[in-house]
Amino acid sequence: MKAVVYILAILFLVGCKMPDDGPDSRLALIKTTNPEPIQIEKDGASVEGIRNEVNQVDEIYDAAVIKGDHNTLVAYKVRHLDRFRMKSIEKELKKHLEGKYKDETFVVSSDYKIFLEAVRLREDIDSGKINDKQADKRLHQLIRLKKERT
Repeated sequence: MKAVVYILAILFLVGCKMPDDGPDSRLALIKTTNPEPIQIEKDGASVEGIRNEVNQVDEIYDAAVIKGDHNTLVAYKVRHLDRFRMKSIEKELKKHLEGKYKDETFVVSSDYKIFLEAVRLREDIDSGKINDKQADKRLHQLIRLKKERT
Protein backbone atom coordinates (compact mmCIF):
# COMPACT_ATOMS: atom_id res chain seq x y z
CA MET A 1 0.00 0.00 0.00
CA LYS A 2 2.81 2.41 0.90
CA ALA A 3 4.57 1.61 -2.37
CA VAL A 4 1.47 2.62 -4.34
CA VAL A 5 1.27 5.94 -2.49
CA TYR A 6 4.95 6.64 -3.15
CA ILE A 7 4.60 5.78 -6.82
CA LEU A 8 1.55 8.03 -7.16
CA ALA A 9 3.35 10.87 -5.39
CA ILE A 10 6.35 10.54 -7.71
CA LEU A 11 4.11 10.44 -10.79
CA PHE A 12 2.28 13.51 -9.57
CA LEU A 13 5.50 15.45 -9.02
CA VAL A 14 6.91 14.39 -12.39
CA GLY A 15 3.66 15.45 -14.05
CA CYS A 16 3.82 18.95 -12.60
CA LYS A 17 5.53 21.12 -15.16
CA MET A 18 6.85 24.58 -14.47
CA PRO A 19 5.80 27.24 -16.97
CA ASP A 20 8.31 27.82 -19.75
CA ASP A 21 9.85 30.97 -18.30
CA GLY A 22 13.08 32.60 -19.30
CA PRO A 23 15.99 33.11 -16.92
CA ASP A 24 14.93 36.61 -15.86
CA SER A 25 11.33 35.74 -15.06
CA ARG A 26 12.32 32.72 -12.96
CA LEU A 27 14.25 34.92 -10.54
CA ALA A 28 12.47 38.24 -11.09
CA LEU A 29 10.85 38.30 -7.66
CA ILE A 30 13.97 37.23 -5.79
CA LYS A 31 16.72 39.36 -7.30
CA THR A 32 17.20 42.55 -9.28
CA THR A 33 16.73 41.87 -12.99
CA ASN A 34 16.72 45.39 -14.49
CA PRO A 35 14.85 44.28 -17.63
CA GLU A 36 15.41 46.32 -20.75
CA PRO A 37 12.50 48.71 -21.38
CA ILE A 38 10.07 47.89 -24.17
CA GLN A 39 8.99 50.51 -26.66
CA ILE A 40 6.16 49.05 -28.74
CA GLU A 41 5.05 52.42 -30.07
CA LYS A 42 7.99 54.38 -31.47
CA ASP A 43 6.43 57.86 -31.08
CA GLY A 44 6.72 60.02 -27.98
CA ALA A 45 9.12 59.85 -25.08
CA SER A 46 12.02 57.45 -24.90
CA VAL A 47 11.56 54.49 -22.56
CA GLU A 48 15.22 54.75 -21.54
CA GLY A 49 14.58 58.25 -20.20
CA ILE A 50 11.51 57.07 -18.32
CA ARG A 51 13.41 54.14 -16.81
CA ASN A 52 16.24 56.46 -15.74
CA GLU A 53 13.72 58.72 -14.00
CA VAL A 54 12.21 55.74 -12.16
CA ASN A 55 15.62 54.40 -11.15
CA GLN A 56 16.51 57.74 -9.55
CA VAL A 57 13.88 57.19 -6.86
CA ASP A 58 15.73 55.88 -3.80
CA GLU A 59 12.97 53.53 -2.64
CA ILE A 60 12.85 51.67 -5.97
CA TYR A 61 15.46 49.05 -6.80
CA ASP A 62 14.12 47.40 -9.96
CA ALA A 63 11.82 48.67 -12.70
CA ALA A 64 10.24 47.45 -15.92
CA VAL A 65 8.93 50.02 -18.41
CA ILE A 66 6.66 49.20 -21.34
CA LYS A 67 5.48 51.94 -23.70
CA GLY A 68 2.51 51.10 -25.87
CA ASP A 69 0.42 53.11 -28.28
CA HIS A 70 -1.69 54.88 -25.64
CA ASN A 71 -0.19 54.08 -22.26
CA THR A 72 3.15 53.54 -20.58
CA LEU A 73 3.31 50.87 -17.88
CA VAL A 74 5.88 51.30 -15.12
CA ALA A 75 6.15 48.25 -12.86
CA TYR A 76 8.70 48.44 -10.07
CA LYS A 77 9.90 46.79 -6.89
CA VAL A 78 10.22 48.72 -3.64
CA ARG A 79 12.93 48.20 -1.05
CA HIS A 80 11.69 46.09 1.85
CA LEU A 81 11.69 48.79 4.54
CA ASP A 82 9.85 51.20 2.23
CA ARG A 83 6.92 48.85 1.65
CA PHE A 84 4.87 50.71 4.27
CA ARG A 85 4.88 53.74 1.97
CA MET A 86 4.02 51.93 -1.27
CA LYS A 87 0.88 53.92 -2.06
CA SER A 88 2.59 57.27 -1.48
CA ILE A 89 5.62 56.19 -3.54
CA GLU A 90 3.29 55.16 -6.38
CA LYS A 91 1.41 58.45 -6.19
CA GLU A 92 4.60 60.56 -6.12
CA LEU A 93 6.18 58.61 -8.98
CA LYS A 94 3.11 58.94 -11.18
CA LYS A 95 2.88 62.67 -10.45
CA HIS A 96 6.59 63.13 -11.23
CA LEU A 97 6.42 61.20 -14.51
CA GLU A 98 3.26 62.93 -15.70
CA GLY A 99 4.84 66.30 -14.88
CA LYS A 100 8.00 65.52 -16.83
CA TYR A 101 6.33 63.73 -19.76
CA LYS A 102 3.12 65.70 -20.28
CA ASP A 103 2.05 63.89 -23.48
CA GLU A 104 2.24 60.41 -21.94
CA THR A 105 -0.34 58.50 -19.89
CA PHE A 106 1.27 56.44 -17.14
CA VAL A 107 0.05 53.37 -15.31
CA VAL A 108 2.30 52.83 -12.29
CA SER A 109 2.32 49.62 -10.25
CA SER A 110 4.35 48.09 -7.44
CA ASP A 111 2.50 44.77 -7.79
CA TYR A 112 4.88 41.80 -8.15
CA LYS A 113 2.52 39.97 -10.51
CA ILE A 114 2.48 42.88 -12.94
CA PHE A 115 6.26 43.22 -12.70
CA LEU A 116 6.69 39.52 -13.42
CA GLU A 117 4.32 39.66 -16.40
CA ALA A 118 6.24 42.67 -17.76
CA VAL A 119 9.48 40.66 -17.57
CA ARG A 120 7.79 37.72 -19.31
CA LEU A 121 6.56 40.07 -22.05
CA ARG A 122 10.13 41.30 -22.55
CA GLU A 123 11.36 37.71 -22.86
CA ASP A 124 8.62 36.80 -25.35
CA ILE A 125 9.49 39.80 -27.52
CA ASP A 126 13.22 38.99 -27.39
CA SER A 127 12.64 35.36 -28.33
CA GLY A 128 10.34 36.31 -31.22
CA LYS A 129 7.31 34.49 -29.82
CA ILE A 130 5.08 37.54 -30.26
CA ASN A 131 4.95 40.54 -32.59
CA ASP A 132 4.29 44.21 -31.78
CA LYS A 133 0.52 43.89 -32.15
CA GLN A 134 0.37 40.93 -29.74
CA ALA A 135 2.73 42.75 -27.36
CA ASP A 136 0.45 45.79 -27.34
CA LYS A 137 -2.53 43.52 -26.63
CA ARG A 138 -0.72 41.95 -23.65
CA LEU A 139 0.24 45.42 -22.42
CA HIS A 140 -3.44 46.37 -22.38
CA GLN A 141 -4.22 43.16 -20.46
CA LEU A 142 -1.62 44.12 -17.85
CA ILE A 143 -3.11 47.60 -17.54
CA ARG A 144 -6.59 46.09 -17.08
CA LEU A 145 -5.17 43.77 -14.41
CA LYS A 146 -3.66 46.76 -12.61
CA LYS A 147 -6.94 48.68 -12.72
CA GLU A 148 -8.85 45.65 -11.39
CA ARG A 149 -6.55 45.48 -8.37
CA THR A 150 -7.08 49.14 -7.48
